[in-house]
Amino acid sequence: MRDDPASGSDTAAPETRSVLNATLLLLTLVYAFNFIDRYILVVMQEAIKLDLGLSDFGLGLLTGPAFAIFYTTLGIPIARLADRSNRKNIIAISLTIWSGMTALSGMAQNFAQLALARVGVGIGEAGGSPPAHSMISDMYDEKRRATALAIYSAGLYFGVAIGFSAGGYLQDHYGWRTTFMIVGLPGVLLAAIIYAFAKEPNRQLTEAERQSKPGFLDTLNRLWAMRSFKWIALACGMSGFVSYGVGSFNGSFMVRYHGLSPTDTGLVLSVSNGFAGIIGTFLGGWMADRMGKKDVRWYLWLPGLSAVISIPLLLFAYNSDNLYAMLPVLFIGVILGTFYLAPAIAISHRLVDPRMRAMTSAILFLVLNLIGLGIGPAAVGLLSDVLREVTGAESLRFAISLALGVVLLKGYMFYRAGQLLPRDLAAKTAET
Repeated sequence: MRDDPASGSDTAAPETRSVLNATLLLLTLVYAFNFIDRYILVVMQEAIKLDLGLSDFGLGLLTGPAFAIFYTTLGIPIARLADRSNRKNIIAISLTIWSGMTALSGMAQNFAQLALARVGVGIGEAGGSPPAHSMISDMYDEKRRATALAIYSAGLYFGVAIGFSAGGYLQDHYGWRTTFMIVGLPGVLLAAIIYAFAKEPNRQLTEAERQSKPGFLDTLNRLWAMRSFKWIALACGMSGFVSYGVGSFNGSFMVRYHGLSPTDTGLVLSVSNGFAGIIGTFLGGWMADRMGKKDVRWYLWLPGLSAVISIPLLLFAYNSDNLYAMLPVLFIGVILGTFYLAPAIAISHRLVDPRMRAMTSAILFLVLNLIGLGIGPAAVGLLSDVLREVTGAESLRFAISLALGVVLLKGYMFYRAGQLLPRDLAAKTAET
């Protein structure tokens, strides 16, 4: 028998369901803080570039490898701990670390000091998502899991929206150093709230699963046997390459090509990237749960198809000199491009046993962020620097346009994953 009280079944007591929904809301807020602290740098990077004398490649290193290396690698041991122990406490501790390091970023006097502070943020944020994904999968059944994960994942773009808008305003009024401190400290208070009030759900375990304690290699071998997962992970990596690679330079793009102030840049990006992402992430999970009832392959075909449709819209947006024509097209393009995350996580969790879920998320995010965060921002920044010799001031625009070509790979990889998914799910069902 599986544990029932927190299983997400329709028979759960109303008060239990209310507590679990409140926990989902708290986890979503934590995820928002994750990206507020991460994206606050993006909207302020032109000021930081001038103050510290950085190149576009240097900016790409700050938003990419300096953060991603520790964020991705430490996610594995933390996920293993989360699969075996109290997950909400891990999240509270991690939130305290990354919020404190965000505040310390304001004290940096040079590139090396700021890079070390961003490493600290990456170390803390490594303990955020894998435990949260595991909790949510135990709180909601398979028919509602993608929707629940979509609500959680929408916190990403809520954080982007707040990070952009608050960052621009605060930078204009207090400077980038003080902004880091103002934004970082509230996360410590939220960590205390998580520790005190968040609900640790029961794990949905059979008796055999209760006796097993799979480690990293067990989970990796399981996922390696699932051919669809390889394509899912690579597709997410391609999406991350574009979203982080291009997204890390959105602030600079608005300043350079549309002449916006930091405050205006923050407001524009909070809508075009932040709130569009909220809509897209929720729609992706919600639509996948409904389309997947008839054919499970649509969990992966939907984000692949929407990604391909977004390409001409995004190309137009980044090559238009008319801000008012660009923004609504960019808004729609971002919505379509953000359909992928919740369905990808939900399907990945269906391929493994419950005690492997946090580790599965960590492995998925390892691929996503090594390609997306680790390569994307640095690659786009380096490409912009190289193209400057040929295209002059248009170099960043050309670099972004070339990076958007990766979306075609994302579309194909999700299509291929969808083809392989039914067989992998059948194999999982046969084992249980």
